[in-house]
Amino acid sequence: MKNLSLVVLLICCLTWQSKAQYNNDLIIIPILKTDTTSLGQKIIYPSTSNAEVTMLKITIPPGKTTGWHEHAIPVFAYVLKGTLTVELEGNKVLKFAENSSFSEVIHTAHRGINKESSDLVLLAIYLGEKGKPLSVKIQKE
Repeated sequence: MKNLSLVVLLICCLTWQSKAQYNNDLIIIPILKTDTTSLGQKIIYPSTSNAEVTMLKITIPPGKTTGWHEHAIPVFAYVLKGTLTVELEGNKVLKFAENSSFSEVIHTAHRGINKESSDLVLLAIYLGEKGKPLSVKIQKE
């Protein structure tokens, strides 16, 4: 019971802290606050004078994959619909359910897969640099 009380208190504090910055009529729900990726890697912002933020809505049809790739920049994602399965190098698998968020892995080969029977929809935010790719395709066997 003590742990539940601490969780409720933490959520109230986070919500109050966010609301204190805006009009009280807004409904603000914390989605993600982290300093590490989903593998525990430290998030480091790119050092550039040409910063560019890209936000993409990505739909992955049933049975399809993103293909193997890596990111050299911080990427944050929110699962709008479905469940995302992420396969990582070294045979590690992560799953992210609908309405969950995560910080993508950096400099680590991975691919997202939709193993469900309906579309998977993600919102992805990339903290990158003008003229640089958001991801790099990796050839895996």
